[in-house]
Amino acid sequence: MSLLFTLAAFAVTLGILIVVHEYGHYIVARWCGVRVLRFSVGFGKPLITRKFASEGTEWVLAAFPLGGYVKMLDEREGPVEPAELPYAFNSQSIYRRIAIVMAGPVANLILAVLLYWFLFVYGVPGIKPVLGEVPLATPAATASFHRGDTIIRIGDEPAATWQDVNWILLQHAVQKSGVEIETRNERGEIATHQLDLAGLSSDELDNDFMGKLGLKRFQPDLPAKIGRLQPDGVAAKAGLRVGDEIISVNQTQLDRWEELVQWVRRNPGLPLTLAIKRGGEYFQVKVIPDAVKENGDSSVGKIGASPMVDPALFAKLVTEVRYPVDRAFVQALRKTWDTSLFSLKMLGKMVTGQVSWKNISGPITIADYAGQSARFGWVPYISFLALISISLGVLNLLPVPLLDGGHLMYYMVEMIKGSPVSEKTMEIGQQIGIAILLTLMIFAFYNDINRLVVG
Repeated sequence: MSLLFTLAAFAVTLGILIVVHEYGHYIVARWCGVRVLRFSVGFGKPLITRKFASEGTEWVLAAFPLGGYVKMLDEREGPVEPAELPYAFNSQSIYRRIAIVMAGPVANLILAVLLYWFLFVYGVPGIKPVLGEVPLATPAATASFHRGDTIIRIGDEPAATWQDVNWILLQHAVQKSGVEIETRNERGEIATHQLDLAGLSSDELDNDFMGKLGLKRFQPDLPAKIGRLQPDGVAAKAGLRVGDEIISVNQTQLDRWEELVQWVRRNPGLPLTLAIKRGGEYFQVKVIPDAVKENGDSSVGKIGASPMVDPALFAKLVTEVRYPVDRAFVQALRKTWDTSLFSLKMLGKMVTGQVSWKNISGPITIADYAGQSARFGWVPYISFLALISISLGVLNLLPVPLLDGGHLMYYMVEMIKGSPVSEKTMEIGQQIGIAILLTLMIFAFYNDINRLVVG
């Protein structure tokens, strides 16, 4: 059932993004007077075909759904009757051709703006950016951050949620620049910290870079009392129950759930003796934590148990970000612009080797994220959809033959030299484009499979 839900969420994501992208090409082509012969969602054998006499376009749902295309009347695609030449794509002015080609990626970016606009008006829930314990010998400790500090500004940008902090710091971390951070402590006092980001490696950017900096979310102190068990987990198999209070581990007294977590994580595959209080009874249970790979390298222990949580403790840490309609639109434009620029910077740093190619994701990872975001609710799913729509728009604007950006590159050359690029040049470009895209696909599938195997 979980797999079917993930596949359904992925199919909806693909369907929306492909239709919006191709409809951008379609509608601008129609505005420019170009005859559209086919609008296809997917490639390969048509499964469903519809044609409406009023417009003459064939609407197709094809067998292979990872993409789509708009086929226009074009002399390069086949013979065109003299009377039809004014409606052919290749007969249009270079400015009209540029507009038609750009319309697909631009439609994806417009979709992202509209989705973010809606979210910012409706309200986006988040966790307040309150810091937890700051480990010694970390950049955060050096910068004098303390437990309970609330981050209110990073550089010139306000930070309302922990997600804002993560996103803004990631942009600075990629540049490996220091950044000024403003905080408010529990007494309401404002302080300014200079956080050094230069020491982060490309591998650390791939994983928990916030943890490496020493910036962790505040977690209220929870009693070492079990609130939930995984049915097939180590704790459940050992006979533990919801409501059990864990008094000690290996005869060391526990005061907080976090202390139990540290014991379990540090001892994968090693026996631990837990002293349990259940009602008025006391007894001992032996467990051996499962060894689980984390971040693809080291193993940590897990027993499949979660703490009993008082909702009131966490309610104080939750906030909601929303804006008036006009300001929400400005924020949506800014979010889309910032994300687009950051995507381009990341691609550039991958090419130069400053950022790992592990950041490239393929359809398996996208499907997984689509399913996960949809399970959390429609607000996270819409946010995910906006992010993927930006990625699709930016990717298609890259100057790679076969992509929209490759066609735009040809048109730029045509404007400079005064005549279209030769067929031979386009054939060579097509082969280069195929090689580049195949290489990217191989990296993406490798990363997908690697994530599945090593977590």
